[in-house]
Amino acid sequence: MQKDLSAIKKSLFAIPHSKFTQWAREIYQYQLKYTAVFSNWTAHVQGESPFKEQAITENNTVFNPSEFTFLPIEFFKTHSVLSDQCKGFEATFESSGTRDRIRSKHMVCDLSVYEQSFTQGFEIQYGRIENYCVIGLLPSYLEREGSSLVYMVDKMIQKGQPKSGFYLDQYQDLANIIDHNEKNEIPTLLFGVTFSLLSMAETVQNRHWTRTIIMETGGMKGRGNELTRNELHEILSDSFGCKNIHSEYGMTELLSQAYAPKEGLFFGPPWMKIVIQDMGDFRTFLPAGKTGRICVIDLANIHSCSFIATDDLGRVHENGSFEVLGRIDFSDLRGCNQPI
Repeated sequence: MQKDLSAIKKSLFAIPHSKFTQWAREIYQYQLKYTAVFSNWTAHVQGESPFKEQAITENNTVFNPSEFTFLPIEFFKTHSVLSDQCKGFEATFESSGTRDRIRSKHMVCDLSVYEQSFTQGFEIQYGRIENYCVIGLLPSYLEREGSSLVYMVDKMIQKGQPKSGFYLDQYQDLANIIDHNEKNEIPTLLFGVTFSLLSMAETVQNRHWTRTIIMETGGMKGRGNELTRNELHEILSDSFGCKNIHSEYGMTELLSQAYAPKEGLFFGPPWMKIVIQDMGDFRTFLPAGKTGRICVIDLANIHSCSFIATDDLGRVHENGSFEVLGRIDFSDLRGCNQPI
């Protein structure tokens, strides 16, 4: 690999759009060499040894997703997805495990990379975290250890305005805090899991919160019927008086997030790219507007795997935004559970 890890860590979050392809190739080569499960999966897909040392130049900047192999996200449940150059890890994030009993585990070698990713990724779209009163309404996540979302929101809370903090079911107290912030022109950022936001909406009515960002993080967690995003946002908008309800797209297996400020259109940071894989052929990638499997290139996943095929269905648009249309319920049929 032409760049060492210290150079990557120093410059990753400042890469211009024109450098994305070059950096993706650098990290791809590194992970093929040092992340065993990714290398083995790629060899299984290609039918040959995947690692070939290549000179990476700045001449060809055209991005082609077919250059890369994407690791099925299920491997985070069954394998250690970690570079052997990582001599120890600082945290293990675990998924909620609500869909099945096996949880994904993401071993994070360097928490400072995660912290810089979620801080800068948020501030690109919304401005400095220090300007907000940051509130976490995430009871199901607080009940367990190892939540990457709780870690992120906690760090934001520590930077936020007075009254920032985690809240459980004190909906009226929370509404009073937001009312106070609105009156004093203090922006509020409320991260909430879906079922808690709906419970709060039943208690708190007829607000007119124009300086408040309601950021839904998804998930009924088995509590009540699932709603479409449009249905959910309409209910929340009616109760809280917010013109738009925002959404966060993140997961245990990623160290970066995308945000949708309106209409369910997500935008990621410059070091993150979404491509759409054909459902019938994982070697084929679809153009803008076509629906298929969401694959993520998250260059912040330096020490694990930056090239992940999710179980989400979606499509990208010409302006770089993307939509999440639902879950793929037949992912086990796609051949990703082959032994490697």
